[in-house]
Amino acid sequence: MKPKVVAIIQGRMSSSRLPGKILADIAGQPMLTRVYTRTSRAQTLDEVIFATTTDTSDDPVAEYCDFSGIPFTRGSLFDVLDRYYQTASQAKADVVVRITADCPVIDPVLIDNVVNAIISDQSSVDFAANRLPPPRTRTYPIGLDVEACTFIALKKAWKEAKEPQHREHVMPFFYEGVKLITENRSLQTGLSPRGFNIAILQHITDFGDYRWTVDTPEDLEFMREVYSRFAGRDDFIWKEVLDLVHEEPQLMEINAGVQHKTLKDVDERASRI
Repeated sequence: MKPKVVAIIQGRMSSSRLPGKILADIAGQPMLTRVYTRTSRAQTLDEVIFATTTDTSDDPVAEYCDFSGIPFTRGSLFDVLDRYYQTASQAKADVVVRITADCPVIDPVLIDNVVNAIISDQSSVDFAANRLPPPRTRTYPIGLDVEACTFIALKKAWKEAKEPQHREHVMPFFYEGVKLITENRSLQTGLSPRGFNIAILQHITDFGDYRWTVDTPEDLEFMREVYSRFAGRDDFIWKEVLDLVHEEPQLMEINAGVQHKTLKDVDERASRI
C-alpha cells in the first residue's frame, strides 16, 4: 500500500523580522497562497495542510484559509515540532513533508525528489532533505528547502526532543551529528547518532548562497520583482528563476545584505511565556 504523504506548511503572523509576511501580497495573491499552490502541485503528495498557531495574532490566517478553502490546523506558537506532530497525527500521515510559508518559489519537483528518497522501493530512509544547515554546504538556493520524514521518526522526535532548537526548528533532532558519505554527485547518505537513516540530495552546481526566501522587507521586494517578470504565471520552475537572476543579476542585489538565520537562532519570546 502506498504510504500517505502529507505536506505541512508552517507559518505565523508574528515573524520576528517581518510581521505579517505570510499574508503579504505577491503579484496579487498572499504569499501563503503562493506557497500552498506551488506545494500542491507535487505529484507525491496526498494532502497539503497549512499549520498556523492558536495565538490570536493568527486569527486572520485561520480566517483567510477558511475563506480560501485551504486546509489548516492551529497549534503551539513556539513548539513547532508539536504543531507538526499533532497535524500529522490528525491527518494519519505516513510521511511528513516540512515546508515553510516564506518560500514562494518552492518547486514541486524538488518536493517529489525528496519524498521519493523515502517512499521508493527498498528505501530505509527516515529523513530526507535537499539541504542541511551549516557547517554543511548547501547547494540549492535558500528558499527551496524541503525536509521529509516518516511519521514513526517524527513521533520519536516529538517524544524525545527537549532542546529549544529541536522544538522550534522541527527536524534537527534527526540529523544532528550525522556523518555523511557521498554515494554520487547528487546524493549523500548517513546514519545519525540517534539511529536515523539520512539522505541528502545535492545539486551538482552550487547555488547555495542565492537567497530566495522572504524574511525581511528586502526579501519581499526581491520576490515581488521575480513574480513580476513572469507576467502572471505562477507555474515557473526554480531553474527559470535561476535563468532570470543570471540574466538580471541586479535583482539579487536587492536582498544581498540580508543575514540568513541559523538553527542557533531561537525566538527569545518563547522563553517568556
